[in-house]
Amino acid sequence: MLAGGTDIFVVLRQGSISPNYLVSLEKIPELAYIDFEDKFLRIGPTTTLREIERNKEIQEEYKALFEAVRQVGSVQVRSMATLAGNICNASPAADTATPLLVFDAQVSVLGPNGERTILLSDFFKGPKKNELKSGEIVTEVQIPRADKNLKSAFIKISRVSQDLSKVNAAAALKLDSRKVCSEARLALGAVAPVPLRINKCEALVTGKSLSGGLIEEVIEALSGQISPITDLRSTSEYRNEISKVALKRVLSQIMEE
Repeated sequence: MLAGGTDIFVVLRQGSISPNYLVSLEKIPELAYIDFEDKFLRIGPTTTLREIERNKEIQEEYKALFEAVRQVGSVQVRSMATLAGNICNASPAADTATPLLVFDAQVSVLGPNGERTILLSDFFKGPKKNELKSGEIVTEVQIPRADKNLKSAFIKISRVSQDLSKVNAAAALKLDSRKVCSEARLALGAVAPVPLRINKCEALVTGKSLSGGLIEEVIEALSGQISPITDLRSTSEYRNEISKVALKRVLSQIMEE
């Protein structure tokens, strides 16, 4: 099954996979939608990144997701690529994965044994590996409606603007009028086999007033929580250092806002 096909066609040309059939879902209109309901924002599996990028409500309520989506490839790529496809590709560097993690997103999955819901934090199993079983497809991405006091940010560090991330970071903090954080969610991509929440750093922020000093504490606590590799885009040493910069930037953006 393919939605936009922007990832599938690359590995087909490389010869990494050789399926007997490709079944496109693109022409099924019922699978392309963006619905704001009381509890969830629901996004259909063939909804393109470009449609998400141009949605004003998403820009306002889910800033980190909007910032991530608009930095995926070119306009031509975003006009084909889908949010569900970006998730199912399960790249550790997927730009949309980290904001979806800090928004506590989940996916609805349908297969021969019925329907089930999987938290995105449980969906990624390794590079290019996900929780889907044989015959299952993602039928919807579900994101809890954001609290009005929830502020979010996303940053991507890459070689060039349309390349995959060397590192990306997302943060979502619930702040009161004194900048005290009652809830913190932080995530990093391209620093481990899967996009991941940084739980120890989240605990440091929760219950405290957001300040420059606190951000420095969070950065220092990052060591040991990530395990980046060296590949054609970067070295593990660089990723270790630049992940601190990325995390500091997203927290600073929220503090300044």
